[in-house]
Amino acid sequence: MAELPLQEELSPGLQKQLAQLRGCLRRFGAVVVAYSGGVDSSLVAAVAVEQLEDTALAVTGVSPALAPHLRREARWQAQWLGIRHQEVATRELHVADYANNPPERCYACKATLHHHLANLEPAAAGAQVVDGVNRDDLGDHRPGIAAARQRGGRSPLVDSGIGKLQVRQLSRALGLPWWDKPAQPCLSSRFPYGEPITAQGLERVAAAEAWLLARGYRQVRVRSQGSTARIEIPAAAIADFLSHVDRSRLVAHFRKLGFTAVGLDLEGLVSGKLNRSLLS
Repeated sequence: MAELPLQEELSPGLQKQLAQLRGCLRRFGAVVVAYSGGVDSSLVAAVAVEQLEDTALAVTGVSPALAPHLRREARWQAQWLGIRHQEVATRELHVADYANNPPERCYACKATLHHHLANLEPAAAGAQVVDGVNRDDLGDHRPGIAAARQRGGRSPLVDSGIGKLQVRQLSRALGLPWWDKPAQPCLSSRFPYGEPITAQGLERVAAAEAWLLARGYRQVRVRSQGSTARIEIPAAAIADFLSHVDRSRLVAHFRKLGFTAVGLDLEGLVSGKLNRSLLS
């Protein structure tokens, strides 16, 4: 097997973590990577195919909660890596514990995904299911992690002591062109807990975010609160946004999508912001 050549020198600590990640995946012998196309799961997929070649399979769960552009990017990245790639329709919207959007929604989502991953035979018979959870993810409200663990899933990044910063550093050193890709949680994370999640609502949010992405805003969330859209962009970009965005066109487009009001969150983009409601 040919290891990915390093494009830049790594510190001794990162060298050790990369060696641990490689060894972890190699020892599994065969893996199914729960692969969203994000930076984390893409790093796992890259090292998996490097170490295991044809016994590594990347699987993407497809539903309205996956933005269309992220699905396209996941396909392209898998092709770039040369890893076998399969898409499965997860249909989590048919699961009440997901569609009703309780605080444990992510548990139902990951349980549904792992049900499908466990039924991929003979394409991946006996393979270990792995994901892109990193060390820093363990400090947030992530019920999906528990669902994966209960079903035998493993997190090689956690096992190798790799956090968010190290994921990007290693991805850049290995020449992965998406190493600085912004984090993009599933679209269901745009809805306050308790507000039902529907295919129509997810598609509306996806279309609203696509409008902003097309205008150069790489990091964006459109939080859907009833019929109101609340835009989050990085705090440092707010002044530029207010100066240059065509607000009349923005509002007209969002209203066409079905929103009745549009707001801008002056705090800026904060990942997992809706989890604050769980602390009150």
